[in-house]
Amino acid sequence: MPSPSRRGDDTYDALVIGAGPNGLVAANHLLDRGWSVLVLEEQATPGGAVRSDSEVAPGFVHDTFSAFYPLAAASPFIRDFHLEKHGLRWVHAPAVVGHPRADGSWALLHRSRHVTAGLMDHQHPGDGEAWLQLCSQWDRVGHHLVRALLSPFPPVRAGLGLATRLRSVGGLGFVQTLLSPATELGRDRFGGESPRLLLAGNAGHADIPLGSAGSGLMGLLLVMLGQTVGFPVPEGGAGSFAQALTRRIESLGGRVQCSTPVSGVNVDSGRATGVTTRHGDRFFARHAVIADVVASKLYGDLIPRGELPARTTRAMKRFQIDPSTIKVDWALDGPVPWSTRPPYDPGTVHIADSVDQMVEALGQVSANAIPARPFMLTGQMTTADPTRSPAGTESLWAYTHVPQHATRDAGAGDVRGTWDRDDLERFADRMQARMEKAAPGFGTRVSARRILGPHEMEARNANLVGGAINGGTAQLHQQLVFRPTPGLGRAETFLRGLYLGSSSAHPGGGVHGAPGMNAARAALAHARVRRFIRG
Repeated sequence: MPSPSRRGDDTYDALVIGAGPNGLVAANHLLDRGWSVLVLEEQATPGGAVRSDSEVAPGFVHDTFSAFYPLAAASPFIRDFHLEKHGLRWVHAPAVVGHPRADGSWALLHRSRHVTAGLMDHQHPGDGEAWLQLCSQWDRVGHHLVRALLSPFPPVRAGLGLATRLRSVGGLGFVQTLLSPATELGRDRFGGESPRLLLAGNAGHADIPLGSAGSGLMGLLLVMLGQTVGFPVPEGGAGSFAQALTRRIESLGGRVQCSTPVSGVNVDSGRATGVTTRHGDRFFARHAVIADVVASKLYGDLIPRGELPARTTRAMKRFQIDPSTIKVDWALDGPVPWSTRPPYDPGTVHIADSVDQMVEALGQVSANAIPARPFMLTGQMTTADPTRSPAGTESLWAYTHVPQHATRDAGAGDVRGTWDRDDLERFADRMQARMEKAAPGFGTRVSARRILGPHEMEARNANLVGGAINGGTAQLHQQLVFRPTPGLGRAETFLRGLYLGSSSAHPGGGVHGAPGMNAARAALAHARVRRFIRG
């Protein structure tokens, strides 16, 4: 049961700033350990980037931000919450990921590795066997690799488990595979285009250049999760995932208070003691304040300026946010009219002419240019979950990355990068033209369209600074001990009792709950130490 309050209803063992997935995971874990917890959320509904709405068209549900959840399905933390007892039901599309090719064929990732391999082998003999070999290697190390990636750095226990199994998959040769760029991994392992497209396209979910170290690991991680847990979606919309986490908190005696923006962290003698809201209310924390807040906002806005060490101020000036995002939601009066229907309908679809064209588009973003032919991730949500729209229709979205500070348009020159309404409409037309090329007649199926640009995204979730969805770049120079800055590579901060539990902390973006769980565990460990010292 929650501990009794010493100062009344305004005091809790832990305060959590932000009801995003990381904040909700942290709150659930602390409640499981008997702490009293209050979660304070700025928006009117919990979920952060895990929310859904019906704004686009009557009868259509669109996920406002994130939509597919392989990392959540693989996360040991989320799995241990047994959210199915609180209303969550995962559902799957017939295929996991698809990529339409110029010749009318498809690169397809099916949940069955043998179906996937058969499709690849039909297109290029030998690729099926190579795919099954890669899956077999993953079977031996994947579980330990995922745990190592999600653990606080250094991942001692999970790392030892991984190290003992590396010899069975080729030792340092497999480590080299993990460190390879996605483009090289595809070329080295496969002769045909389809597996290369799947690896590169999944690597493109992050902002790591496809020719850089680390991109191969991202691509391999997602395709192998697709083969093991799939890319599930919550039945009824992403919001039902957040609602299940919230209901579990409430069932344990915790509170989630929405429409309550936090304006500052209160500090006394180098220790975080509570928070003040924008409405002037104060809440107190006996043990911990956990911030599911982007690092630039936590260290730039919420902590009193005089409490920030000079080295932290200097380091945060080098903190690199990830690229902006443009997302288009469509209500279609029929299925997507792909030029050739795939043998299995995928939930996630990647739109790019080739691996080289992906490299070109993502390279333009890295060079602060608005991409001429954007690489797009799309979601056929009704295909995955028939409750998302009326029978015979499709709830569809696509998103792509653009620079935070664009210096030029690599396309027709008609998009300035201000992302006002005119800019958004022109760029959405560019994205829709990409859909039209892959699915002739697409425009005739559109009954409604919504565009969310960087400004709209940040207004709906303050953590999405400039439309950045990962809490900071995923590139190697800002990962592990360097996330969010060197010296702040764990949940602990320079203030006692304050923990960073957002995707700005290791291991970064994606809906897996690890930053929140790592922050909660750190808070519990420090509380145990304090009790021991006090005797």
